[in-house]
Amino acid sequence: MTIVSDTSSISSLFQIGLIQILHSLFGEIIITPAVKEELCRMKKQELALAKLDWITVTPPHDKKMVAALMEQLDLGESESIALAIETQAEYLLIDEFHGRQVAENLGIRIVGVLGVLIQAKKKNLIIDLEAEIEKLYVIGFRLDRKLVKSVLDRINKERL
Repeated sequence: MTIVSDTSSISSLFQIGLIQILHSLFGEIIITPAVKEELCRMKKQELALAKLDWITVTPPHDKKMVAALMEQLDLGESESIALAIETQAEYLLIDEFHGRQVAENLGIRIVGVLGVLIQAKKKNLIIDLEAEIEKLYVIGFRLDRKLVKSVLDRINKERL
């Protein structure tokens, strides 16, 4: 399974102490050089990233696609989308709204940090989904509260 990740999912999960669920769910994660650079802006993340042998850095080869995507997105998102296409990734982990739209329009399957947490809950990798979502709010991660309520309601109904 090939999984490419943009910065936000890795960074957010690292900040709330759940980076390992990415490895548990997906095995190896591929990031681009621009994503690595963004992650390494925080010293703690840089040190942690150096120890995670299941996160590898691979540059996209299609520089024209990256340049075209950069007309709408930042470098990390552009490289991630290009790499997801090149590797025919099963998923692109991305949270930024516009980046998600662009990726979906290009036929890329996407999942964000909320989707990762939902999968982790379903596989019993986390106990309290709502508590983990609250941790995301505390670090400043933006999630639509109506969407979160809808997701939590649906999951609670599935358990009945």
